[in-house]
Amino acid sequence: MPVIVLEASDLTSPLSLVRMWALLSGCLTFSLVASLVPSELTSDTHQPSFRILCMFTWCLFFVLTLLIHVVNIIQFHSLVPISWKNLTVTVAALATLMTLSATVTFPWVVMCHEGAWPRPIAASLASCLTFLAYATEAYLIRNQTQDQKGYMASVPGLLKVLQLWGGCEMIVLVVEQVRGALVKVGLAAVGWQLWVSGAWYALCLLMSLGTVIVVLGDCAGRCPLPFDRLLAGFSLTGVLLYVVATILCFTRVLELQKRDQDLTDMKTGPTLVVMEAVMASITLLAYTVDLAFSIKLLRDRSHA
Repeated sequence: MPVIVLEASDLTSPLSLVRMWALLSGCLTFSLVASLVPSELTSDTHQPSFRILCMFTWCLFFVLTLLIHVVNIIQFHSLVPISWKNLTVTVAALATLMTLSATVTFPWVVMCHEGAWPRPIAASLASCLTFLAYATEAYLIRNQTQDQKGYMASVPGLLKVLQLWGGCEMIVLVVEQVRGALVKVGLAAVGWQLWVSGAWYALCLLMSLGTVIVVLGDCAGRCPLPFDRLLAGFSLTGVLLYVVATILCFTRVLELQKRDQDLTDMKTGPTLVVMEAVMASITLLAYTVDLAFSIKLLRDRSHA
């Protein structure tokens, strides 16, 4: 049986300290939110779904960070059947984006605004600290030496994480809009634009998720097609699909403005349409920049 020798440097390195910070603040955040009573939460009909999303984000990345921290301390990297360098930066970058969304969503949508409740405010501050911890971890990993960081720490790799985050947020927004329409009017109230957009978002999310899994599993060399050309094809497909989805989003926003609906009322749904348009634009930009990097890589390899 191997003997595990722990050194003080394993516990006092900047990355270890930042991960412990993320664990403490993340645990504090979901513990406070789990202890909230109904009077401290908004009565909005969309509140349960957004609260579940926030809780899922905090709990998921708490578990992943704990596992990474333990494996890093006991030095069992070689037993993990995935690329450790790519895994750590992927989790840190995705956690940064997801906790940022939760930090904005919780006080805006989930927390009750009628009165100053101490526990929801404390939970919001703890979530902000969690976001800062993950952002710091991503920064530290990004600034490691070249042999210590993998593909996911590069700009194209971080763009893949941004696309994955955008796809997750878009799916949640589409589901909430469909749910709101079904509650109020029925299936007939769900327009064809929403169904088309949802299908495009799901397809792009699957492509981004598949790309990240292949990179984490170091399976790029076993792909039946050249991996760089496959990435370029995914990026081009994502650009085309998100162009259509973004146009449909802004078309729905203009239709809402013609009806003179209040865009600040979460109960009527238009704010979700505006949020979807903003997120679609951000994700489209990520796919566009990623496509430019893929074309540049293909061109450089063709001239080599």
